[in-house]
Order: sequence, then structure tokens, then C-alpha cells
Amino acid sequence: MKKKGKIVAVKGPIVEVSFKEASDAPATYEIVKGKAVDGNEVVMEVIEQLENKVVKCMCLTLNMGLRRGSEAVSDGDVITMPDSEDCYGRLMNAFGMPLDEKGPIKETRKRVPIRRATRSGMNEVILDEKREYRIIETGIKMLDLLFPFVVGSKTGILGGAALGKSVLTLEIIHNVVKKRGASCVFTGAGERIREGNELYLEMEETGILDRVALIFGQMNESPGVRYEVVFSGVTVAESMQEKGEDVIFFVDNVFRFTQAGAELSALMGRIPSETGYQPTLVSEVSEFHERIRSSAVSSITAVEAVYVPADDLTDPAVVTIFSHLDSIMVLSREHVQKGLYPAINPISSSSSFLDPAIIGEKHFRIANETKKIFQKFEELQKLVAVVGTDELSWQERISYERALKLQNFLTQPFFVAEKYTGKKGQFVELEETLEGCEKIITGKVDKVPAEDFYMIGALNI
Repeated sequence: MKKKGKIVAVKGPIVEVSFKEASDAPATYEIVKGKAVDGNEVVMEVIEQLENKVVKCMCLTLNMGLRRGSEAVSDGDVITMPDSEDCYGRLMNAFGMPLDEKGPIKETRKRVPIRRATRSGMNEVILDEKREYRIIETGIKMLDLLFPFVVGSKTGILGGAALGKSVLTLEIIHNVVKKRGASCVFTGAGERIREGNELYLEMEETGILDRVALIFGQMNESPGVRYEVVFSGVTVAESMQEKGEDVIFFVDNVFRFTQAGAELSALMGRIPSETGYQPTLVSEVSEFHERIRSSAVSSITAVEAVYVPADDLTDPAVVTIFSHLDSIMVLSREHVQKGLYPAINPISSSSSFLDPAIIGEKHFRIANETKKIFQKFEELQKLVAVVGTDELSWQERISYERALKLQNFLTQPFFVAEKYTGKKGQFVELEETLEGCEKIITGKVDKVPAEDFYMIGALNI
């Protein structure tokens, strides 16, 4: 049944609609539609109930020409997404409508609301001694060695502008989908349209599109779309999970989601917190992450790119996000300037899965030794910058040179960057990574110059 109301205020993307009767006022998250003066339909979502039968809505489409006093209609609908089987190989917006010009999405099952309560039977697996940890090999040496991808975990790729977050995310998608045949959902939240277009064409070219669903709410969209698109993406991932599939869920970029929330909060007239962000920041980030859950038979493994404004890791939004993550990979501008890709700083980064009970004694020992060498290297770098390597002791010089070799060895040519670098991408098995690192740590390749380890795959020296 359609319920008619009247628009009483338009404040940018925030619109207030009044209804005659309290029973007519739509519930939170229901869709309200209005008409602009040029006849275009404006889609809004109810986000707050006010007094006097008035609801506050956020616009999900362009609201240019929407006038106070014009009619608004609600028919009880909410935002829904197609069933996961219909989403493979398709590029959609936050409403589940196609953007790839391949015709309408064939819907074999009922669409799924993007806002729903916690699903029964989908509670997180209890972290106890009986839990079985399954590791996904990414073929990227640095990740497999120091930041093992455990099924059902949440991994964050943190970094400022132009440090390679998107490229690293694309490489992970390429390797886990093409090499491992995993199911994947990619959500583009508030990033550039150009990057989304390149991603789609890259997947089409490499033949992995048929195992991926893409949902975009990019930088040109309203803050309402940029906020809701992450829930659209996780809904498709949940739909795959409910069919017993292990899903890899990628989000680029979670910070833009929090930024959209801050924009909406300011437009709604809420008083910001001391840090300048919305007072609901923690609850919004938690609401999203609570949806990424595992069951006894299937899981969602999340990989989240997080933009770090001004390279400030103490930014309140960044801190709120990484409090939900199991592994944190911090990208370093210093590494980018040295040409070390992936530009992960192993000292600033951490993983809760570097445990011998999870990754095995050998892997743990090599990873631990690698981190020790990098820690020593960090200290020696300051000394070398002042007096050079000649003033180092014999033992310190060996440690310094081995650290340089390890640093170079953990770089890698990416498949998704082949056309830019001219180097063929490399997929390196975990055993090859461990073997190479062990050779460097134990001094078996001390006579080989450090530059020979740069941008190679497995160590065949």
C-alpha cells in the first residue's frame, strides 16, 4: 500500500518528509520516492524518525530540482540486492542494478534486503583450542610470510595516498581467484570511477570475472550511496556464504565509508565528537564489521583497504577501523620511494596469526627471525646514514646486508602491474618463500649482491 507524504525541508542530500497519519510514516531504512521539477525520480532512504509524523531521509540519487511542498511516496520497500548466483560476473550499483551494459540481471531467486538482523547460526566461531585454522596462500611473499591469510579473518591494508593499496588489493584478488578458484565480492566505496573501470576491464581480460561480483558506490555518488554500498556488498557475500561457500570479501575503501557517515552526520545537524568525526563513528564501523561472520561450514574472509589521511595512523577513524582487524599491513611512503613493492613496513604492521600453533614451527621461526633482522636494520639505518657502513662492526655489517637482501627478496613483480612495469608477474608458493628467506637468514647467500634479490619470484640462487 502506497503512503503519501509531503516534503517539508530539503537540506542538501537530507530531506524531511511529513505524513498525515503516524501509521503512514515509513519505518527506518524504508525507501521514499519523490519527483524533481524536471520529472526525474529521486530515491531516498529513511534514516531517522522525528516527532509530528515527520521522517528524515537521505537521498541516494541526485536530488537537483527537488522542491519543498512536493509529494513523496513510500510503498514499504527497502534496498535489496540480487541473490549471489545472479551476481557473478556482474557490475552493480548499491541498489543491485547493473552498470556493465550487459542487460538486466537475471533474478532466479527473491532479492535480499541489505539491512537485516544478525542471522541465526552465523555467530562467530569461538577462538579456542579446537578451532581449525585454514590458511589461504596468496602467492605474495611478504603476505604469506608475515601476514598469513586465515579463513574467516579480517585483514586491513592501511596507507596514505598513492602507496599502492588498490594495486595490492587487485593482486590478492587475481591470485586467490585465478590460482585458488575462490568466490569473491569486491565493493568499491567512495573511490575513483577510473579505478573501478580499470578493475573491471582487468578482471575481464584475465578471465576471473565469472567468479567475482562487483558492487560500486564511487566518489561521484551521494554520501548516502557511499555509506550504504558496504552493506550492499556484505549482503551479497552473506548470500554466497549461506550456500556453503567460503567467500573473500574486498572493500576499497573503508575510510570513505566512515567519511560518508561524517558528511551525513553533519548534514543532519548532529554535534561532532571532540575529534571532529560523527558521534556515531564507533557504532557505524561496528555495525558493518559485525556482519562479517563465520559459521561452522562457511566463512567470509575480509580484506579491507583503509585510506590513512596525511599518513596519520592515529586518525580516529583509522584507529576505530583497525580495532576490528586481525592483521594490519601498514604501507610505507619510505618503501615506495625506495621502489620496494609491496610497500609494507613489517615493523609497523602486525598479525595475530603469527603463532606456531597456526602456521607451524618452521614458518613461525623464519618469520620471527625475519622480523628481528628488520628491527635491527631499523636501528642500524640511522647509524649508517651518519657514518656509513664502514664504521659498523663485522656482525652488524652482516646483519645489515642480510636485511637489505631480505627487503629486496620480499619485493615481487605483480600480475596486475605487468603492463606498467614490463615484468612478468610471479606467484610464489609458501614453501619457496620460506626456503628463500632461510637461505638469506642462515648466510648461505652472503656472497650474492643485494640487488640480485630485487623483484624476483622464488630464490633460485
